[in-house]
Amino acid sequence: MGFETISVIGLGYIGLPTAAMFASRKKKVIGVDINQYAVDTINQGKIHIVEPELDMIVHAAVSEGYLKATTQAEMADAFLIAVPTPFLPCKEGEVPAPDLSYIESACRSIAPILKAGDLVILESTSPVGATEQMAAWLAEARGDLSFPQTDGEAADVNIAHCPERVLPGHVVRELVENDRVIGGMTAKCSERAVELYKVFVQGDCVITNARTAEMAKLTENSSRDVQIAFANELSIICDELDINVWELIRLANRHPRVNILQPGPGVGGHCIAVDPWFIVSNTPHIAKLIHTARIVNDSKPEWVLEKVKIAIAEHLLETPNKKIADVKIACYGLAFKPDIDDLRESPALKIALEIASLHPGVVMAVEPNVSTLPETAINISLSNYAIASEVADIHVLLVDHSDFRILPAPKGKVIDTKGIW
Repeated sequence: MGFETISVIGLGYIGLPTAAMFASRKKKVIGVDINQYAVDTINQGKIHIVEPELDMIVHAAVSEGYLKATTQAEMADAFLIAVPTPFLPCKEGEVPAPDLSYIESACRSIAPILKAGDLVILESTSPVGATEQMAAWLAEARGDLSFPQTDGEAADVNIAHCPERVLPGHVVRELVENDRVIGGMTAKCSERAVELYKVFVQGDCVITNARTAEMAKLTENSSRDVQIAFANELSIICDELDINVWELIRLANRHPRVNILQPGPGVGGHCIAVDPWFIVSNTPHIAKLIHTARIVNDSKPEWVLEKVKIAIAEHLLETPNKKIADVKIACYGLAFKPDIDDLRESPALKIALEIASLHPGVVMAVEPNVSTLPETAINISLSNYAIASEVADIHVLLVDHSDFRILPAPKGKVIDTKGIW
């Protein structure tokens, strides 16, 4: 059974590129999102996010009639759910638990229009068991249809999990080239999911079960988180011992079996800063290393803030005619990684906001990938390098954007968390 109409629920950084890739292969694609602005923008052939090459693909897909966006789910042959999985509220020091309400809402939206023969795939990064929970929600809403958890291979609706594993800034290429892990609730579910993704995926589609597919994505990002935590902890140790950590890492990495990552101001984004907690929340008594890595990386912004406070104090000692309100601070970069506009879970943004909340003087942000600051950015003005580098007394490099790498270090006190100045 082929897939003539495909619906993608959630048109964010993963959902929209995925929808566009299917549409580029001449499939009818219905994108669904609760954000009316996103829907309107896409239907104009434009995009509401920053991702190289995506704008051209979306424009062509909309112009040719293969892609449309809407706020209401419509009938399709396959449904891909790519909605957020944030944390539930928790107290400081507690292990955050995943919030599956967006997935549940997506299930409720498509349940009334499901029919026998449909395929539902969860792409959202999720804790182990989320795909089975999705299937349970759908079965609860549609008692007239059968699902894999009760009817196995004979189920009317097939269910699978296929986590995204792309790099922001390279999503279009990696969606096509990267291998995909396909975890169906039955063998038939997996086979049909492979058939769907092979519409545009050139990489291998590797079949496993749903729980292993869920854990694979969490494992990939938790592994990175642990490695980054080592680098971040090393940078703090080197600072204490008056050692250049970037030189040290370059030397250590000359060993043929050593590959230490680069330290930074913390870890951000919707994956590496989030996914390890899904493992810890499921197995808090045994996920000790993963938990410790999260604590190390989440504490790095506080260390950077202490460096800023020390720099302010030193500047005031050097310029006794100044008051603290006269000190101007520039923060370079707000995104969670280089050369993108994504501010989700960004340690750079967290640091800039904290500086602005504590410092009575001028705080500027230089972020070449955004045109406006988020509403939470109170007491921060958006500036550019030319101005900030001249007027600021303290310069805090938080993201190693390509724009910054080709520029000289500003005059004044520089706190470089990425080792490029």
